[in-house]
Amino acid sequence: MKTMMEGAFILTIASFIAKVLSAIYRIPFQNIVGDEGFYVYQQVYPIYGIAMTFALTGFPQFLSKLVAEQTGPQEKRRILDESYSLLWWSAFILWAITFLFSRGIASSMGDPELAIVIRVASFTFLLMPALSLYRGLFQGELLMVPTAVSQVIEQLLRVGVILLSAVAFTHFSLSVYQTGAFAMSGAFVGGLMAWLILIYYDRKIYGIHLRPQLFLPRIPKKSRLVRRFFVEGGLVSVYSGMLILFQLVDSFLIVNSLTSSGLAEQSAKVAKGIYDRGQPLVRLGLVVATALSATFLPALTKLIIQNNQKKFVMSAKIYLRFTSAIAGAASCGLAVLVPYLNFALFKDSLGNTTLMAFVLAVGLMAEVQAYQSIAQSQGVYFQALKAAAKGFVVKLLATGILVFYLGTLGASLATLLGLFTVLWSLTKAEKKSINRFKKERHFAWKLISCLFLMLITLLLFFSVIRLTFGALDTRLFAFILSLLAVLLGAGVFIKAAVMLDLFTVREWLLLPFGKKILRIGGKNK
Repeated sequence: MKTMMEGAFILTIASFIAKVLSAIYRIPFQNIVGDEGFYVYQQVYPIYGIAMTFALTGFPQFLSKLVAEQTGPQEKRRILDESYSLLWWSAFILWAITFLFSRGIASSMGDPELAIVIRVASFTFLLMPALSLYRGLFQGELLMVPTAVSQVIEQLLRVGVILLSAVAFTHFSLSVYQTGAFAMSGAFVGGLMAWLILIYYDRKIYGIHLRPQLFLPRIPKKSRLVRRFFVEGGLVSVYSGMLILFQLVDSFLIVNSLTSSGLAEQSAKVAKGIYDRGQPLVRLGLVVATALSATFLPALTKLIIQNNQKKFVMSAKIYLRFTSAIAGAASCGLAVLVPYLNFALFKDSLGNTTLMAFVLAVGLMAEVQAYQSIAQSQGVYFQALKAAAKGFVVKLLATGILVFYLGTLGASLATLLGLFTVLWSLTKAEKKSINRFKKERHFAWKLISCLFLMLITLLLFFSVIRLTFGALDTRLFAFILSLLAVLLGAGVFIKAAVMLDLFTVREWLLLPFGKKILRIGGKNK
């Protein structure tokens, strides 16, 4: 268990760095190219996001499970070679569809000029097989450092190219669409470097290169593996990229629905750009949940193989308690901070209500990912796929209607409705012994109490600030207030969690710095 938590901590740090970089570049990029330029990039971002979900979390998690099931090095190599063939052909088909039909996709989004950006984004799919293969191998062995290093370097290069595109927009008078295509090319550059880093770690750790047939892999023939690839791997990818899929729905429906409601096309594009400000905030909030999912999945799978049901249920409940607490604090805290973060990061306070609703997706999505990982580790796939399908249909149907009547706030509400549908379906399908984690030791009531104390403290803090200093007048002041509020909110939540015994001492000690937290919180014994 300690090894699992150390692995989760490594991925959490790497994910946090990557997400911070992902949030940071959006600030100067949006500030320089404006909401319309930001809209262009974010409209096509889901295509890149889907490819990177496959390459970073979706298929690596599935492959890590396959690796964990194998008993010897030869079996591991065989399963990786066969999996690579499936990944290669899937990636090639996705690239071909996206590249060849880019004009049709752009027109369906309500903006034919997006075609060039879509074509550039399509090449990211070609990196998916190699990145998934290596990351899956390392995570299956609970070696999280290669994934962490490759992820950070990939984001550094990608962000560098994106910022260069913003500079080019100013100095070379590029159009917002040319700038979007330039920015999107950073995904391919970063992914290529991540591949080289993973090859280095493969040779360093295993002594030899895996040598998959990189350019013309054979056609997969084993029907059982093909079925597992699309059912299990597809399941992990759907859940890892659920918000990306929801964002893809937004790309097709928001602008079209806003213009149908009578809004001018230019204003609709700007409104979509403002709505997309919530994406980096939600991703930051989901960092820990994603890392916990990547680390717990292979470990839970091994417990199932060992037929250790008692320890499996205990580990699953600990996983759910950690996820609920961390994601709940993140989502509630973000909702309170949105007015200040929006002004600090994006120069104005437009869309505050929409963004406050949107960031609540952090709590729902984190719980969804946790339940999905538990279901997958037990070999339960079709019920989870059905739950995802129900949520997607709700999002799809609700977005157009709610956006037509409520504007972009309707898109946020549609996202929350879709995620709630998925979570309700997964919870209903899970074992009672696992769902009991909320009732044990009154965990749910203790968590609500911790969140309530945190929210009250933050609201009082901001009330005092407003009475003392008046309305916000500088972005720097808003940013400093946000940082202070994060420290204050986290401190109050942790102190309340320790005093109310939200976790057992044993559970606290599983967390990095858990012993120090207990000592600071007054639990010395």
